Amino acid sequence: MTLTASSAPVPAVSAVPATSRPLDLPGTLTPSKISAFTSCALAFRFSVIEKLPEPPSVPAVRGTLVHRALQLMFTYVDQGRRDRRSAERYLLAAFEEMSDGDAELAALELTIEERETLLRHAGILLDRYFEIEDPNAVRPVGLELDLQLEMDGLLLRGIIDRLDVLPDGRLAVVDYKTGRSPRAEQAKSRLSGVQLYALLCEGILGQRPAAVRLLYLRDRCVVSAEPNDMSMRGVRQRATAVWKAIERACAEGDFRPNPSLLCGWCAFRRYCPAFGGVPDAPR
Repeated sequence: MTLTASSAPVPAVSAVPATSRPLDLPGTLTPSKISAFTSCALAFRFSVIEKLPEPPSVPAVRGTLVHRALQLMFTYVDQGRRDRRSAERYLLAAFEEMSDGDAELAALELTIEERETLLRHAGILLDRYFEIEDPNAVRPVGLELDLQLEMDGLLLRGIIDRLDVLPDGRLAVVDYKTGRSPRAEQAKSRLSGVQLYALLCEGILGQRPAAVRLLYLRDRCVVSAEPNDMSMRGVRQRATAVWKAIERACAEGDFRPNPSLLCGWCAFRRYCPAFGGVPDAPR
């Protein structure tokens, strides 16, 4: 099962009616919510505020599977013994877990052959992980670490794939990515999410990470940065500004679409004025 984007031109939007009522604010602000709101406020409303269902996708399930396999390997395999064989073992364990009750995997209704393909492609990504990092040089102190911090009247939240202790005792934030690596001009914006994780670590753990790293397994690429006073200030200001914009949009019921090439993958086109839909139509 694959999802394809429409090649139709991006439509123009002249006017978008606001809802007739205020909408509830989300409970937390996360990197993914910041990205969703700044990409398209209307899609954010449908997904985050109204929680409309979205179709599952093979790439998303594959990403979850790879993340879980790496989490299990670092949890149960001692330093010095982490290798491809142990990763493959925990990939199978992760797949068995998901087969037992993961709603997204079940909703895909994959055939036996399609499940085997999913598992094989996840295994390829795990193999590529070993080409960009030596797991036996890693000292994780947090896996799937859920951090929440109240700041400037909002609750920031982030789930860090891996928090490492470096040889000099400093911290490093690591985030796995199973999609395409960004072009050079996109790298800075892609780092903004893990920079927010660094802000959470600084506020909660009292230590600013020395590095934030995005590991793009598919392309065997690492994008990294060193958080500093300027970047932390920028992350904080951006989070506050986005939250104020969300507050205003919820109070006024005014969420504008942002037509782009990404519309081809959007699950909410039927409700979008850019495609002739009505945002407040009965679901």
